[in-house]
Amino acid sequence: MARTPSTMLPLGTIMPSFDLPNVNGGSIKAPDSDATGEKGTLVMFICNHCPYVKHVDEEMRQLHADYKHRGIETIAIMSNDVVNYPDDSPEKMAQQRYAFPYLYDETQEVAKAFQAACTPDFFLFDAQDKLVYRGQLDDSRPGNGVMVTGKDLRAAMDAVVAGNAVSADQVPSLGCNIKWKA
Repeated sequence: MARTPSTMLPLGTIMPSFDLPNVNGGSIKAPDSDATGEKGTLVMFICNHCPYVKHVDEEMRQLHADYKHRGIETIAIMSNDVVNYPDDSPEKMAQQRYAFPYLYDETQEVAKAFQAACTPDFFLFDAQDKLVYRGQLDDSRPGNGVMVTGKDLRAAMDAVVAGNAVSADQVPSLGCNIKWKA
């Protein structure tokens, strides 16, 4: 399993704009008041085949359930090359049945704009669409015996909901590299 860390986009960066198809139907344009949350927006770069994403899948679903009613929207984006990684195709993406939008970044331009490097890669923006957290979900990794809790990302999300500053002490996410097109 290749381990790639996130690039740690500078805090305070404004959310890059995008308009991508949602495998659940329609498209999502952000930042947009209909797609982003009243208090903040969590953007996750994920894919179907990555063991790191599979390892935290239930926690990603739970984060959405726990924070949607608290004013934070969740958006997932898949940017892998589907020609060489067909398990990440839009048809397979739709089979995940996420309650949050799962968007297909066919051109990979959105991943590049976010400087996303791995799956999963987490970006939390506040109500002004400024990046306040980028980093790991928690210390758990496939096979390391640490329970998945989402503690790092949850602490940041709790701070955003409360209107407090998010600690700048953040640990990069770690996962499979985004599968870039040749």
